[in-house]
Amino acid sequence: MAQKPSIPKGTRDFGPAEMAKRNYIFDTIRSVFHLYGFNQIETPAMENLSTLMGKYGEEGDKLLFKIINSGDFLRGIDHNLINDEDCPKLAAKICEKGLRYDLTVPFARFVVQHRNDLNMPFKRFQIQPVWRADRPQKGRYREFYQCDADVVGSDSLTNEVELIQLIDEVFARLGIRTIIKLNNRKILAGIAELIGEPDKITDITVAIDKIDKIGIENVNAELLERGVSNEAVEKLQPILAISGTTAERLEQLKATLADSETGTKGIAEIEEVITETERLGLRAMLDMDVSLARGLNYYTGTIIEVKARDVEIGSITGGGRYDNLTGVFGMPGLSGVGISFGADRIYDVLNALELYPDETKRTTQVMFTNFGTEEASYAMGLMKTMRNAGIACEIYPDASKMKKQMSRADILSIPYVAIVGDAEIATNSMMLKNMSTGDQSLVKVEDAIKIIKG
Repeated sequence: MAQKPSIPKGTRDFGPAEMAKRNYIFDTIRSVFHLYGFNQIETPAMENLSTLMGKYGEEGDKLLFKIINSGDFLRGIDHNLINDEDCPKLAAKICEKGLRYDLTVPFARFVVQHRNDLNMPFKRFQIQPVWRADRPQKGRYREFYQCDADVVGSDSLTNEVELIQLIDEVFARLGIRTIIKLNNRKILAGIAELIGEPDKITDITVAIDKIDKIGIENVNAELLERGVSNEAVEKLQPILAISGTTAERLEQLKATLADSETGTKGIAEIEEVITETERLGLRAMLDMDVSLARGLNYYTGTIIEVKARDVEIGSITGGGRYDNLTGVFGMPGLSGVGISFGADRIYDVLNALELYPDETKRTTQVMFTNFGTEEASYAMGLMKTMRNAGIACEIYPDASKMKKQMSRADILSIPYVAIVGDAEIATNSMMLKNMSTGDQSLVKVEDAIKIIKG
């Protein structure tokens, strides 16, 4: 017997029912992107490794899926690299391309490559899959979709406020209760200065970003492993333990970072964002979290992370400001800020909370029965009229018993069945049955359209 086919770990198939739900998510997010003035672009699934490497930090680089060069990729390679099992150096020699890790770095490459054609500030959104060679687990996949919105070419904090409003609107429409966490990379830089480890900012942010996952003791152990001194780790503890309301925590941070110009600037920025956001109103909870770092190296200002309040799962949206990202591609001085919705985690949250509207459970609004060639031909004429009116309909493909045909409509949750036989053909009508109530009536196609449209 042939072995049953399978798919790689960390990937998923989606059937029609699942795709209806996923499209509901994509359509909701896309409509809000348009509402806030963002325009859509797409970039290739694979990028040159020179574009991707060094943009996500050491851990991010390890998670890049690399593509082996086509043809004789081992030609001219030092075989000592193979014998020594030096995988990183070997990969650098035999791989020139990789699957994109996120949509932000490819977007930065896009901006620089097409800068002469773009009107700044440039607002774009993308809804495409990304790939990470991560260890698969609940809520973490190797292939997943991101839905990104970014603004480049503007330093204004109005952009941060707008993106937070956009996030709030998306999750309000989806019915998900959320908490939006904020921090600022400059605050983290100020903390690194305060504890005497300014050169260890990346190591510190990567470690403390894991507090929710591994706890403070394990974070401290990781900091020590990364070369942060015992004295610095001790100084960090009261800062990470700051508590109270958002306003109270900001006041404590002001006092703590009073001698840090960078840290003080970060506090001023986050205060402005929070004040304006609260003035406009927010359905989500807003929280300032000093441990929030989102360990990606390219963030330079505001950091945003969103979590569902009613489901235990990782962040479902994240983002922040990046002032230097396009500089690595030869276009310094262009500031940007963006967010990314994790569609796959949002899908899992909606499934767990059963928040999908009934409309996502079906695509067909009316199914026509089929009792023979003449009846099918008549039904197809009626379907053409209905489809012209915007009603999704289909015909049972084979002439079969009524019970079998009605069973299909029931299984697929099709709300109406149109029964057509000799009598209906003779009167140029159809017997329209409401599958929920069981009521049925003989109607003309124009009347059926009115009934189905409500």
